[in-house]
Amino acid sequence: MTPESHSLTGDSPAGTDGPRPGPPPGCPAHGLGPGGLNRLHESDDLKKLYERLRAEHGPVAPALLHDDVPVWVVLGHAESQQMLRTPGQYCRDTRIWGPLREGLVKPDFPLMPHIAWQPICAFAEGDEHKRLRGALDSAVATIDFRTLRRHINRSVQRVVNAFCEDGEADLVSQYAEHLPMAVMCQILGMPEEYNDRIVEAARDMIKGTETAIASNAYIVEVLDRLTARSRAEPQNDFAGHLVTHPAGLTDDEVREHLRLVLIAAYETTANLLSNVLRQVLIDPRFRAQLNGGQMTVPEAVEQLLWDEPPFSTILGYFAKQDTELGGQRIRKGDGLLFAPAPANVDPRVRPDPTADMQGNRSHLAFGGGPHECPGQDIGRVIAEVGVDALLMRLPDVELSIHEDELYYTESIASRHLVALPVHFTPRPQQDVMQRPTHENDAPVQQDWHIGAARPGTVRETAPAAAPAPVLEPPVPQPVPVPPPPPVAEQGPPRNAWQRFLRWWRGY
Repeated sequence: MTPESHSLTGDSPAGTDGPRPGPPPGCPAHGLGPGGLNRLHESDDLKKLYERLRAEHGPVAPALLHDDVPVWVVLGHAESQQMLRTPGQYCRDTRIWGPLREGLVKPDFPLMPHIAWQPICAFAEGDEHKRLRGALDSAVATIDFRTLRRHINRSVQRVVNAFCEDGEADLVSQYAEHLPMAVMCQILGMPEEYNDRIVEAARDMIKGTETAIASNAYIVEVLDRLTARSRAEPQNDFAGHLVTHPAGLTDDEVREHLRLVLIAAYETTANLLSNVLRQVLIDPRFRAQLNGGQMTVPEAVEQLLWDEPPFSTILGYFAKQDTELGGQRIRKGDGLLFAPAPANVDPRVRPDPTADMQGNRSHLAFGGGPHECPGQDIGRVIAEVGVDALLMRLPDVELSIHEDELYYTESIASRHLVALPVHFTPRPQQDVMQRPTHENDAPVQQDWHIGAARPGTVRETAPAAAPAPVLEPPVPQPVPVPPPPPVAEQGPPRNAWQRFLRWWRGY
């Protein structure tokens, strides 16, 4: 944003006369910067702050980033759509950002990993965007969703097998953060790289800790190996399709797009999966609607994309010319934050934020326009199958703490559930090649008959008397029924509906 937009004069959006000393911590004005503008990174509750900014300024509000760098926050649903869908006025090329060109944004700026320009489609415009995005879209289009569902079901089995016998787990760190990475490693063409280390590295990068640079280096190293292997021997996987695309991506471009897909899809899906599972566990009505068939899992996922989008704010868009948006005068070079979370609860499109959206997909969780998320359907299906399969394995799963004890870590970009501790009936591990189920947990009883004690039970009996003479022939024992054959050996379903379900679920 240009200095004129946020100058410390009477013409500034805040209407201040000049600089003022900062208030002490605990003061209601704490978190305000030059011009009385709010510092987004100092807010304890961005959701409340956004609603206050909406009330004070309308659908587009001025605010401050780190180092008091000015920015506009787009809070309105219609205004967000306008910004996303008019590439002639707004772009994602950070090199035109005024504060960056003027030296206000230093190399050590905390948000630099999010906004530093890279030669990838997320920052490209025009013909270069078409070239890079075309290669990415083509690779996504080769994904067979029937096969993907099979991969997800098998990944669920592997992940749940790690804790199903314990009777307790944290569904964030042990499930929601592992399942998407296991699936994405399979999609990209590096299933052997899935392990605890790559999960921890991805989480560390996103959190921006002191070891984030080292974690990023590890991810880059893994993707460098994948790129080199795919270049030498292209396979029928995501990386293979990128290296062989007619767009002629370089090794660096292949690696960076693999990194973009891996990290963006991982963070988005991990957050979405955590949020849907949390809602199932804390809201009996929500769970009852799922169990009773009034709501499908895909509808539940779509509802959470409205209520808790995986990314609350996306950095950033930049004005290519002087323009107007939401009643605000936007100058060439101004930066704008695309904020799906407040835009999804814009009172003009959603007067009742608690209303059931009934599968409505007009939310902004995946952006829009030329830079709309290309892998959104991958994230949806991982969340849908991930929730459904977990509830099939652990039907009696319950939250171990009160919902008020759940807490989040929040940044400008996202709100992340820290933990989701649960308990359930301990269950044996299952073959990863079988569909997740809880129906075969108990051992098959083959030699029990009426009048005999069930194996494993103790019956209280009187002291044994002398055996009486047998007056009648003994009751014949039932012929043991052999256990059902494994899924792979069972015959095909007998009716068309069963055959369709078996095909759709990837088995």
